Order: sequence, then structure tokens, then C-alpha cells
Amino acid sequence: MILLLFLVVTLLFKPITGDSCESYTHPTYGKTGQCIKTSDCSNALYISNLCESKPIDIKCCFSGALTACPNIISRAEWGARPATVNVKLATPVPIVVIHHTTAANCTTKVECMARMKRIQNYHMDSQKWGDIGYNFLVGEDGNVYEGRGWNQVGAQTLNYNSKSIGISVVGDYTYRLPNDAALNAVKQLIKCGVSRGYIKSDYLLRGHKDLNNTACPGKVFYEEIKKWPNYRSTTRRSDLGPSHSVPEDYLVMKDVYQSFLVDLLHNDGKQFEKNATSPFIVRLKTLVPLRHLDSVRKALS
Repeated sequence: MILLLFLVVTLLFKPITGDSCESYTHPTYGKTGQCIKTSDCSNALYISNLCESKPIDIKCCFSGALTACPNIISRAEWGARPATVNVKLATPVPIVVIHHTTAANCTTKVECMARMKRIQNYHMDSQKWGDIGYNFLVGEDGNVYEGRGWNQVGAQTLNYNSKSIGISVVGDYTYRLPNDAALNAVKQLIKCGVSRGYIKSDYLLRGHKDLNNTACPGKVFYEEIKKWPNYRSTTRRSDLGPSHSVPEDYLVMKDVYQSFLVDLLHNDGKQFEKNATSPFIVRLKTLVPLRHLDSVRKALS
């Protein structure tokens, strides 16, 4: 009770600004605050008005009450080159995309840091990207390595970069699973992103191959992530009636598909016929059969 009274008095006489959580000094726990979901803040050790720009269920949580994040090796620690392009990512994102690098795996921190540099050099020098493509990478040493991080748009999934966090496990997982240390780190990183407001709580989990024409994240790994929470291939919209099932891609990425759907609905798709052989257009036409157009129109309205 005394602690609560002291906290109330402190708040009344200390000016509070939006998103000042991490700089705020708690009378008992010091500067340990982080903006996360209240459900992940045990013992209710949070202050409500220090994360004003965040959703209503994100509060400033203090001390050891935080949901644990995996060990994240920063860019500075693994020796990243400066990015030449930085585009802010709007968070929380609705999609998490899982990848594998296809290169050799790594099982020690030293080995994994060397892999980070090689991957970044390849992406920047050969691919001509502005930075390493992934938001995060995970080694079989159990560490997470910061790529573009939570707040920068990645270059990891065509047409989905601005709405997703891309996590890649170092190695080729066509014929085997990543080890338990890596799998647990990926799962913990996703939970961390949700608890800190970077990933929507109802996010969609995807393998890279679900969204682009690729074998990534490898056959065996892909079968594994299909068992994880939030992986779904289609969604059923109750507001469309029980007989309609619309691909989730259209519900999440409706701005990407809007022009195609409008043309298909009102002009028989003539505008897109000149690109009819494009894999993207072929896939669109496959996923939106004519019998579902009324459902799609309602979903986009």
C-alpha cells in the first residue's frame, strides 16, 4: 500500500510524455520499463500512460515481470556494416515469415557472427540491397542475430516486406530440422515481438514458400512450422457466410491486390492480360476463382 501511494504521488508530480517508458525511473525498479502487452506483465507491475502511441493493451511494464526475450546479438556486436537504405516498418505487423538461408549452419557464436557478415556482404554487394535482408537470423547456437530489426522494412519476402517480420534460420533445412536451440529461439522471438507490440497478437505465420515461388524454408522445416500456433493457409470469414472461404492473403494484403481485383470485377481482367504469364498474376487468378468474386468484393469493402 505504501509503495502504491508513493507511486501515485510520484506520477502526479512528474510530467509524463508519450512513449517515455524506457526513460522513466520507477521508484522501486528504476529504468527497467518496456512497452508490452499487459497480459505479459506478471503481477501487474505496469504504468498505463507511458506508451501513448501504442495500442490500448500495451503498457509500461517494469522489472522481472517481463516476458523473456531470447538473447539477441546486436548489429554492433556481430560487426554489421552500416545500412545504405532505411525504411521504417509500421508495427505491429500482421505477418511473420519463416526462412532458411540455405548456406552452411553455425553452432557457435563466433561461427554465427562470421555467417552474418557473409550473408550481409552477399545481400549488399551481389544483390545490391541496402542491408542484410532479414529482420532477424537465428543460429543453431541458440542466439538470435539482429538483421534489420523490429523497426526497419526488410528485403525478405516480395510484396510482403512492409507488413511482415522475416526470421531466417542459418542453414539448409530441406532434409532435417533446425536443432532445438534454434527452434526454441525462433518461437521465443515471436512471443517477444508480440509482447512488445511489434507483432500483432493474431499474427499469421507463413513459410516463405507460402508467399513467393521458392522452396524456402526447406521441406522438413516447412512441415514443422505448419504445426505451430497461428499458421493457417485459409481463413473462413463468418461475415461472408458459411459457404465462403477466402485466402488470408487477400485479407492481410488487400491493398496489394486491390487494383487487380477491381480490374477483374469490372473489366474482366483486361488490364492485366498483357502480364498474364507473370507468376504473380497467374497466382492471383488461381486464388480468386470467379465463383469467389462476390466474397472478395465484400471482404475488400
